[in-house]
Amino acid sequence: MSDNQPLKILIALQYYLPHRTGVPLHIQRVAERLVERGHEVTVIAARHHPDLPRDEETINGVRIVRLWAAIRVSRGMVMPAYPWALWFFLRTYDVVWVNTPMLETSLAAVVAQMTKTGLISTHHGDLVLPTGLFNRFVSWFTFWHYQFMANRADRLIAYSQDYAENSYYLKPYLDKVSVINPPIEIPQPEPDKVADLKKRWSNDGQPILGFAGRFVQEKRPDLAIKALGVVRQQYPLIKLVFAGEYDIRYEDTWNNAQPLIKQYAEHILFLGEIDNPQALANYYAACDVLLLTSDTECFALVQVEAMLCGTPVVMTNTPGGRVPVTKTGMGKIAPMGNAKKIGEAILDVLNTPDDYQKPYDHIDHIFNLEATVDAYEHELRQAAKNANARHQSK
Repeated sequence: MSDNQPLKILIALQYYLPHRTGVPLHIQRVAERLVERGHEVTVIAARHHPDLPRDEETINGVRIVRLWAAIRVSRGMVMPAYPWALWFFLRTYDVVWVNTPMLETSLAAVVAQMTKTGLISTHHGDLVLPTGLFNRFVSWFTFWHYQFMANRADRLIAYSQDYAENSYYLKPYLDKVSVINPPIEIPQPEPDKVADLKKRWSNDGQPILGFAGRFVQEKRPDLAIKALGVVRQQYPLIKLVFAGEYDIRYEDTWNNAQPLIKQYAEHILFLGEIDNPQALANYYAACDVLLLTSDTECFALVQVEAMLCGTPVVMTNTPGGRVPVTKTGMGKIAPMGNAKKIGEAILDVLNTPDDYQKPYDHIDHIFNLEATVDAYEHELRQAAKNANARHQSK
């Protein structure tokens, strides 16, 4: 196989567009650019909503095959046709790109081995679920399947070395890990619309804090709200604006947080999910600081998106999650689980904003989209070559 020969790439994951969380966006950005470079790319994922097409469709050159999801298990969806879909495609494809965590991970490894297909896997974060016996079983089951796949993969991809060294999924396989920055893409904000948002959201010209992400336990939105108690000592009319899903059906974080939300109701606004990239860029730029108060975070693409829109970040000191701030200097790290310290970090950024501003080119140089696609193309091609060599040696 030559270095210029187009690849036939199968991408396996649980959710794809229009499910707009970090993983589908990550896959979309890389997949569409691989198509632009001449590769044939197919995605197989769950038909996670009944309004989605029953048959396959093509979006921006990427072929999408959504499979019937018979059962929902916590965050995952069980797809009975998954083994047959893998077999159908991998008989003629060069490489499969598996995205974990997902329940069917080991199936992809078995079929790749049977069809002598290359396999790489990007790990998008250790599975962290609420407490409970059933969730503990799901975590164990998913991790066992991951280990089965990891032992057979050509390469494992991590967002950062920091996360790989602290991930219970990746740490046993560091000799197989390649680090590739996530693909970041965000349009530049529209000044007039940003000014309008600031006018609508700000109370008497006081700062606006942002929180972009799902309202789930691991993201610890409660800490962002509690930090308002500290910040309000200097900015009594400050507003915290949430962008993202908040009434998540697979856990009860939203219901449990209602007393806290009511306590700070005058200072909180919930926008819901923003699925338009331009509207998202305007949201970031309207915020004075973006908050990420997670207990666990693989990376959080929203950090770099916000930075590219000129907004600094306060991030908790989570392995992987702290990388964008530590690499760019555009923000401040706060201790995990400590609302008081998070509030103090917010005040530091608000009171000395020039200390945390970096030019667009500085951020783009560190987290460059084309460099990320180059790295993925290299790993996919190398896995296909390895599989071809294994096939010829037998």
